[in-house]
Order: sequence, then structure tokens, then C-alpha cells
Amino acid sequence: MNITYYGQSCFSVIVDGKHLLFDPFISENEMASHIDIHSIPADYILLSHAHADHTLDAVSIALRTGAKVICNFEMHDWFQDKGVTNTHPMNTGGSWQFEHFKVKCTVAQHSSSFGDGTYGGNPMGFIISTHDLSFYYSGDTSLTLDMQLIPNWAQISFAVLPIGDNFTMGVDDAILASQFVKTQKVVGVHYDTFGFIKIDHQQAKTQFANAGIELNLIQIGESIDL
Repeated sequence: MNITYYGQSCFSVIVDGKHLLFDPFISENEMASHIDIHSIPADYILLSHAHADHTLDAVSIALRTGAKVICNFEMHDWFQDKGVTNTHPMNTGGSWQFEHFKVKCTVAQHSSSFGDGTYGGNPMGFIISTHDLSFYYSGDTSLTLDMQLIPNWAQISFAVLPIGDNFTMGVDDAILASQFVKTQKVVGVHYDTFGFIKIDHQQAKTQFANAGIELNLIQIGESIDL
């Protein structure tokens, strides 16, 4: 599966020729200043929670591309008010079979609100299942025992996990999360963008490697196959 990283927690995967874009925060991320948001393709936009560093560019990309926005119900209402009418509301524990993939929404322990103060509903993670493979994106979260349930729902080929600590899991807890969901491949997100979440890249890779897990830290704008 091809995955492209756009900085912070924003990434896209291609499923059957369709672009799934997650948590777009690009235009105000100085580390992603070389990314042209007007050229990013999207057929679906999946939003884990309402914080600006996960939703900032969602409205503009959704309106430009016509992508279907998948999010919780409170966020669905907010986007409808912003003129984004192609939305699909979900909530924790729910699943839905879309044309090219299935989504199951998982527990994420975090907060969620829009910049204007509007309540953003429950934060979530996602299991994405295709005919080829499944992967898990935890969203912003702490380590939770609920992650141990995930192998009951899907055999995870890789996980996308926050590793920056302070606001979310750090490296140590992300390693445990990888073990809980039974994967040996991780894409790290939610690190370096702000002073609170800067990490030592080599140390993080070494810690994961010592646990028998491959940590991928993708350069912003670059793509890899997993």
C-alpha cells in the first residue's frame, strides 16, 4: 500500500486508485511549507478529531475535491454548516462498508474541539480494511487497553501511531501499542511540529528496532510502499 506523509498527522493512502486523506493540517505547518495543498488529491477525508492540527485544511480540500468527509457526528454537523455537504457521520465502535474499503471507529483517549470553541465530539481512531490488507490509525491518543481488541477485528499490516509524547503517546507507549495491535510495522506521526513534541529520530528507531518493530519516519512530501 502506498502512503504519503504531509506532516504532523496528515497522510494519505491509495486504495483501489482512491486517495484516502487523513487529518489535513498543512497550510500553517512551517515544516510542510513546500507542500501545495491545492494539488493534493482526495476522494475521502478521514478526521480523527476536531483540533486544528488535524482539521485546518479539511474544508478547503473537501470543497475543492468533492471528497467525502468521514468523521464523528458533531464534526459532521460543523462541516455541514461550513458548506461541506458530502459527509458521513460515524462514532466510536461503529463500522461502515464504503465502496472500496471498510472503516471501523476505535477508542481514542484525547480531547476534541474546534478553534471557535465548538465541541468536537469523541476523538476516534480508524481501522481501514481492504481486500488486500488492513491498517490501524490510532488518531491522537494515549495508550489504552482497548487496543488489545483490535486484532479481533482485523489483522493489521501496519499501524500509524503518534510518537511525540506530551499530548499523545510517546515512543515507549507506541511500542506497547504496536504489540497490542500485533504489528511489526509502524508509521510515526505527530512529532517534531512543535517544541513540545520534538523527538530524537535515531533513538526512536533504535527503541522500536530493539522491540522487533520497524519504525518508518517518512519525510514530508515523500511516499513509501508498505
